[in-house]
Amino acid sequence: MGGAQHVQVREERERGAGPARLRRAAGAPPPPPLQPALDHRVPPPDGPEQAQDRQQEPRLRAGRQGEELILLTALLFYAVNAAVPVAQSVPWWDSRGLLVAALLHVGPVEFLYYWLHRALHHHYLYARYHSHHHASIVTEPITSVIHPFAEELVYFTLFAIPLLTMVGTGTASVAVANGYLAYIDFMNYLGHCNFELVPRLLFDVFPPLKYLMYTPSFHSLHHTQFRSNYSLFMPLYDHLYGTADKSSDDLYERALQGRAGEDAPDVVHLTHLTTPASLLRLRLGFASLAAAPAPPASRYGAGSSSSSSSSLAAVACPLAALLGWTRTAFRSEANRLHKLKLETWVVPRYTSQYLSKQGLYAVGRVVEKAVADAEASGARVLTLGLLNQANELNKNGELYVIRKPSMRTKIVDGTSLAAAAVLHMIPEGTDEVLLLGDAGGNKMAGVLASALCEREIQVHVVDKDLYESVKQQLRPETHEHLLHLAEWWSHSAKTTKVWLVGDRLTGEEQRRAQGGAHFVPYSQFPPGAVVRADCVYHSTPALVVPDAFEDLHACENWLPRRVMSAWRAAGIVHALEGWDAHECGARVTGVDKAWRAALAHGFRPYDRYGAN
Repeated sequence: MGGAQHVQVREERERGAGPARLRRAAGAPPPPPLQPALDHRVPPPDGPEQAQDRQQEPRLRAGRQGEELILLTALLFYAVNAAVPVAQSVPWWDSRGLLVAALLHVGPVEFLYYWLHRALHHHYLYARYHSHHHASIVTEPITSVIHPFAEELVYFTLFAIPLLTMVGTGTASVAVANGYLAYIDFMNYLGHCNFELVPRLLFDVFPPLKYLMYTPSFHSLHHTQFRSNYSLFMPLYDHLYGTADKSSDDLYERALQGRAGEDAPDVVHLTHLTTPASLLRLRLGFASLAAAPAPPASRYGAGSSSSSSSSLAAVACPLAALLGWTRTAFRSEANRLHKLKLETWVVPRYTSQYLSKQGLYAVGRVVEKAVADAEASGARVLTLGLLNQANELNKNGELYVIRKPSMRTKIVDGTSLAAAAVLHMIPEGTDEVLLLGDAGGNKMAGVLASALCEREIQVHVVDKDLYESVKQQLRPETHEHLLHLAEWWSHSAKTTKVWLVGDRLTGEEQRRAQGGAHFVPYSQFPPGAVVRADCVYHSTPALVVPDAFEDLHACENWLPRRVMSAWRAAGIVHALEGWDAHECGARVTGVDKAWRAALAHGFRPYDRYGAN
């Protein structure tokens, strides 16, 4: 930056110039128009690198400010409790207090905040106070608490109006007082989450809600356009005084519907929630939870039932109820590998809903819409995670190709690479395996058995239907390596050291294995609880990501950091190789072909047991 420009930028900052003027003073090009995000995130006006750089300083300050707010809140509550004796004996509930709090919030609180906020954007106050908050142009929930201390005191005074009025009029109650504080925090975080999750249905059912409740996209325009959308939580006063950004409704619609253009992802991985508590383990939830593997959860039941898991479920229930209204997948993570832009989308439905006959149809509609949205966004590859590729839902994704043969986005179920990852976990020197599972459209079992028989490894199958299903997928000359066991108690079942297990492995089945047996899952879900201390339990098929993989901060379900399910990795490899074919239904890329390509692009084998 030249000396003249540097002086100009400094002068503009001292005058309280907004982000756009600062960029012009620095000689930087103007930001591109906002593009809607199919993941519902509101995109930054600059590139992601510049946005990330600007975020660092406020993030560093936020931890200390959070502690200050907690201490200030506790001190104020203690002072009120000590100074106002009546506050010590309020009832649990008083409906009059709810009415008082609602009226005072809509009236004095929202009105005074609106004009205070406009005053804070005057260059004198902005340069000395409010610019600190606007350092976050691309907002995050933590942005909501980044304010100078003096500014926080003013906000506390405003929010105290309903609380003190309830105490003074004898209408206060524990439930309303705490509910009002929770409402303030929730709406504050919602407005700064930069993620559009408010369903359109709410505004369709009650149109006036548009003036009583803002959306993340509405407030994001305040941080990018600077001189509009000043309201606290209710856009009413912006509409009354003409400061509502004219693009607010359009941005909200585009954020819900999808995006196109240069920000389009190359690869989309479509997964779903397993339990309500899993919502908190997303990158959008608690970072400390997202950075640690979740307890293994079987397809047919939740994992850990500890008190901590129960607490997480209780915390997640309100958010889960809100997500239940949405009919659109949302983005939980964005990554980059070389030039590939990668995204993970989450279907806001749980494993139990996929397994329910009543819920499967509704789930199918959400998944099908997500597939259509992925193609509309320009994604080259879409991978289907967990039960999003269930045979009863869409026949491993083939249903979408049948309905739209001209689909440009390639559907990849990842079977080939997943089978290759399983083969790698089988101990060297193995000459026979026991294959468990059922025949219910189990494509993975067929591909895996075929690869084993091609390697002249004996595959023993107990389930008759599975045996017949797998046999149909083998070349005739390999049939001799596939054997059906008439009963569990046969000598082969008891002595086989390697068990390939599907979605379910019961305790009774585990107890039938001899000591030292290896249980190798070939499903996306862990097969069940561990009951044998003298046996080896391998991980679900997964790969360690390349070192060049960027921004992978969250764990994928029960896998550790920087480890990715083979099904998800398969789509990335598909895009890197530029393969122009689907891998879904009966279509298979090829086990050896997929494995060689994955290793060539820097993926590495992973096994919890360490058999690699």
